[in-house]
Amino acid sequence: MFVACVHIHVKPEYVEQFIRATEDNHRNTIQEPGALRFDVIQQQDDPTRFVLYEVYRDESAIEAHRGTAHYARWRDAVSEWMAEPRHAVKYDGLFPADAEGWQTRQ
Repeated sequence: MFVACVHIHVKPEYVEQFIRATEDNHRNTIQEPGALRFDVIQQQDDPTRFVLYEVYRDESAIEAHRGTAHYARWRDAVSEWMAEPRHAVKYDGLFPADAEGWQTRQ
């Protein structure tokens, strides 16, 4: 599995708009065939900081995600709301060992 933790720092005045735009991205991403998880978490002691926890079957699935209309819509909407550039840390998913164990349940 291909896992990315995307760290995002949003300007305080844009937190609510960021959450709404990211919810749209989340709802659409979990419908993609190669996307297994797309979790959005907000830091408790600093609500301007978020992490997108994304799990894909492989790197080609994340590339497909980056080519979707909902990703482009999100990327363009949130770009001016960032307090600093977002950054991703990439991981190899070890456990669960199979894709079904990672998949978001609906």
